[in-house]
Amino acid sequence: MATIFTKIIQGEIPCYKIAEDEAFFAFLDINPNTAGHTLCIPKREVDRLLDLDEHTYSGLMAFSRKVGKAIEEAIPCKRVGMSVIGLEVPHVHVHLIPLNDMADATFQQKKAFSPAEFETIAEQIRAKIV
Repeated sequence: MATIFTKIIQGEIPCYKIAEDEAFFAFLDINPNTAGHTLCIPKREVDRLLDLDEHTYSGLMAFSRKVGKAIEEAIPCKRVGMSVIGLEVPHVHVHLIPLNDMADATFQQKKAFSPAEFETIAEQIRAKIV
């Protein structure tokens, strides 16, 4: 059975897409810690980060770096944090979270945005993708 992330990649579930290439996909987290909280995923479903082959693992990190750099330029923050937890969805995903303090990284405080706000945030980040 396809994960929710595979359904997003296939266009069955809408998202606020940030970037995509032949192997990876990035979109805003709809339950974000902060504005700009983005998920980067491989298109191929793999449950655990360390089960990725080396090429895909390295590619995901490079893709995440590219997206993270765009987030840094688009979203006012002290830095962009990276987290890989993977308990919620059995599909590898890298959280890129704009951070201003440690509480932003805890997954305890969530922000709510309207669809228009999400789209504005996504546009700001997409505009900075190199």
